[in-house]
Amino acid sequence: MRDVLCLPLNEKEELVLAADCSGGIGLKEDDVVRVPYDIVGYYGARVALMELMSVGATPKAMVMQNFVEDEAWNELVRGVKQAMNELQLSLPMTGSTESNMPLKQSAVGWTAIGTVEKEKKRIGVTPPSARWAVIGEPLVGEAVLEKNDRVLSLSLFRSLLQFDGVYEMIPIGSKGILHEWKLVHGDRPLQCSLPLTASAGPATCVLISYEGEKEEELRALTSSLFYPIVNKL
Repeated sequence: MRDVLCLPLNEKEELVLAADCSGGIGLKEDDVVRVPYDIVGYYGARVALMELMSVGATPKAMVMQNFVEDEAWNELVRGVKQAMNELQLSLPMTGSTESNMPLKQSAVGWTAIGTVEKEKKRIGVTPPSARWAVIGEPLVGEAVLEKNDRVLSLSLFRSLLQFDGVYEMIPIGSKGILHEWKLVHGDRPLQCSLPLTASAGPATCVLISYEGEKEEELRALTSSLFYPIVNKL
């Protein structure tokens, strides 16, 4: 039900993989969104790392598949390293570039690799009494840059990971808030002031479950990015 693959390593640990990709975003003539490749690298790595870390995994390495061109590699890596720095990570990185066939549009893929102790995996650990909220707003394309103050920052994401009272965090992607909600709750209806089916692009927001008694403290931490969900039983 989550955008990660967990494979057993031993009795106590699992290998965790999370991936993201982008297409039509870059500096090629036919790209839909025109941005430098360090920004492409940053937001792609951001998603893969958020998916990995949100389930309690510790990142160990990053893999990048570059379908742009050789010249874009260093800029893409610069963006990936920026995301790592904001998450206080220093990871080994490898990858490959398609240098035989030129493409008309930019395309890049990322895979984050990590490990998690089975007892600390944050999947399906939310108690029935928990409350739910969305932190950040669903944004995609140029809106991500134009409304950057409404995007969940990686520093805030990291703070939420460490917040005592948050049970689970689920990054929202291109299918929107409602899609992620249904993966957890099925057809149980919900109410939120945000658009429920809008794409959140590079995980510009997350769905969280949390202890109700910690809501005031949580609101203080997240400020205007806190959007409560009314769970209609």
